[in-house]
Amino acid sequence: MDPLFFLAYALLGCVAGFAAGLLGIGGGMLLVPFLTALFTLQGLPLTIVVHAAIATSMASILFTSLSSVRAHHKRGAVRWDLVLKLSPGIVIGSLIASGAIFALLKTGWLALVFAIFVGYSAVQMLLNRKPKPSRQMPGAVGSGAAGGVIGFLSGLVGAGGGFISVPFLLWCNVIMHQAVATSAALGFPIAFANTIGYVWSGWNVQDLPAGMIGYVYWPALIVLVFFSVLLAPLGAKVAHSLPVASLKRVFAFVLFGLAAYMLYKSAASFGALGLT
Repeated sequence: MDPLFFLAYALLGCVAGFAAGLLGIGGGMLLVPFLTALFTLQGLPLTIVVHAAIATSMASILFTSLSSVRAHHKRGAVRWDLVLKLSPGIVIGSLIASGAIFALLKTGWLALVFAIFVGYSAVQMLLNRKPKPSRQMPGAVGSGAAGGVIGFLSGLVGAGGGFISVPFLLWCNVIMHQAVATSAALGFPIAFANTIGYVWSGWNVQDLPAGMIGYVYWPALIVLVFFSVLLAPLGAKVAHSLPVASLKRVFAFVLFGLAAYMLYKSAASFGALGLT
C-alpha cells in the first residue's frame, strides 16, 4: 500500500474510533464518504466504489464496537436488557439489507440513500428534541420491529446504527450516556450480520480488484481497525466527562458537509450513466 494511503487510513481510523466511543455512532457516517474518496483515488471501479466503502466501513465497526463497548461497560452504562431486546430484529433487518438488496442498488442510489440518512441524522442532532416523560421502550414485538428498522437502514448505509438507535433510545427516555453506550453495544450485532451479508452478496461479482473479499477491501480494513480500536476507549472516556450534547451539535455540521459530498457522488454517478 502506498504510504500516503496508509497515513490517510490511519488518520481516518483514529477519528472514526474516537467518534464511535464518544457518540455511539459506530464511525460509519464518517468513514463512508472518506473511503469513497480514497477508493476512487486508488482506482477502484466506480461501479463498486460506494459498495466497497460501505462494506469496509461496516466490517471495521465489528472491532471498533468491541473496544468502545468494553470501555462503556466498565462504567456500567450499557443497558444489556435493551441490547437483548433489539438484537434479534437487528440481525434479521441487517441480513435482508446487506445480503439481498445491497448488491442490487447502483452506486448512485447507494450514495443518495447515504446522503439522505446522514442529513436526517444531522438534523436530529441539531433539534435535540426531548421525549415525553411517560414514554418507555416498547414490548418484545415493538422492540423487534425497531431493531429490524435499525439493522436494515444500517445495512444500506454502512453505519453502526447509532444515527437511529441513539435518537430512538432517547425518545424512549433512556438517559444520554446509557443511550450512547447501548448504541455502541448494538454496533456489534449490526456489523456482524451486515459484514456477512456484504461478503455473501459480493462473492460472485466479476472482476473485483485484488484485496477484496466480497465487497470488503481488506488492506484498508486492517489499518482502519488497528487505529480505530486504539482511539475508541478514549472517546468513551471523554463521553463521560464532556457535554456530549454540545459536541453532537458540532458533529451535526460535519455530517451536513459529508452528506453534501455524497450527494455530489450520487449526481456524478447518475450523470456518468446518462440519467441527468
